[in-house]
Amino acid sequence: MNDIAKLIENNNDTIINMWEEKVIKEIEVSKNTKSLVLRNQLPHLLNDIAVILEGQDDLINIKNEESYQGILTNSEDHGRHRATTLNYTIASILEEYVVFNEVITAFLRERNSYDVNVGLVLHYVIQTAMVQSARSFSDSINDMKEKLISMLAHDIRNPLSAAKVALEMLKTETDIHEIHEVSKMTATSLDFSLKLIEGLLDAITIEAGEGITLNFKECDLLKDIRWVVEETRLIFPNTIIENFHASQIIGVFDGMAIRRILENLITNAVKYGTSKEPITIAVSDLGDQTRISVHNFGEPIPEHKQDEIFDYLKSNKRVKKEGIKSWGLGLSLVKTVTEAHGGTVKVLSNEELGTEFQISLLKNIIKSGKIKTQLT
Repeated sequence: MNDIAKLIENNNDTIINMWEEKVIKEIEVSKNTKSLVLRNQLPHLLNDIAVILEGQDDLINIKNEESYQGILTNSEDHGRHRATTLNYTIASILEEYVVFNEVITAFLRERNSYDVNVGLVLHYVIQTAMVQSARSFSDSINDMKEKLISMLAHDIRNPLSAAKVALEMLKTETDIHEIHEVSKMTATSLDFSLKLIEGLLDAITIEAGEGITLNFKECDLLKDIRWVVEETRLIFPNTIIENFHASQIIGVFDGMAIRRILENLITNAVKYGTSKEPITIAVSDLGDQTRISVHNFGEPIPEHKQDEIFDYLKSNKRVKKEGIKSWGLGLSLVKTVTEAHGGTVKVLSNEELGTEFQISLLKNIIKSGKIKTQLT
């Protein structure tokens, strides 16, 4: 089968182009998927098939081939990526592989290079890839749900804790003005908790490629930022410094979503920073955009990990010495919400200067209303 292997290897692009054209024509969900995303791991899978066919006369030793392990790895990655691609299902993945088999078979038949043994190898390998990909897809969706639910459940604790602390501050001799302020703080925290519970219910029914619903409306974002800072001061013992270069920030935002990601960043600063040094929250109004940063001192994030921490697929989990784990989905949410606002997020981290997360948000890129944004 050496000649067939070389034929496939030398025509990888041609076969993948044929596959892409046929998939877009036959599988509805693929029509709105970018070419690079659609192809994903399949060119690598095709190369592995070519290597397996090289010198292969039967199915007995396929599992011992190094490229067979590549088949497993690439199809697993394919399934994971499809789990974050809008509207994909297990059926869509299986259809993709069926078309993949049909295209390779047709390509080889047209060149008189297809026989029973080649068919058996292709059938076995592609079926294996289908099963591996479908399993990975299903596991990823379940994993995403579990992490999102866990993260939302954790987020709910903060406003509830703030409400509890506020109520505990009330005493019989408390004056009416202070009672009014504490009641207002408690009501706001409980309202935020109820909205998070709605998000929790959404998370339970999340499907492939879906993310979270964002509700954009004109607001003063600085009020939401101040609310988070005051709430976290009630909950955490760390010193939190405000460095605000604006009296207000008017724009179209999802204020609740910004609260959540800021709360997430401050919580991480508490977890991974040193309690001896303050956490600094800086806000700047830059005209058509606003910049928010959260800085802490402590153990830095390794440079080679700084890009990965925002990627859910990497499933990065930083572990502190005390054993506290951080779900990778938290920072994926930060990236998702930031990009939905037309913005960017980056991290700067080293031992000398500490760790700083910087978020830039465009003020008026989205019209008021609800949108569904994909979880990155």
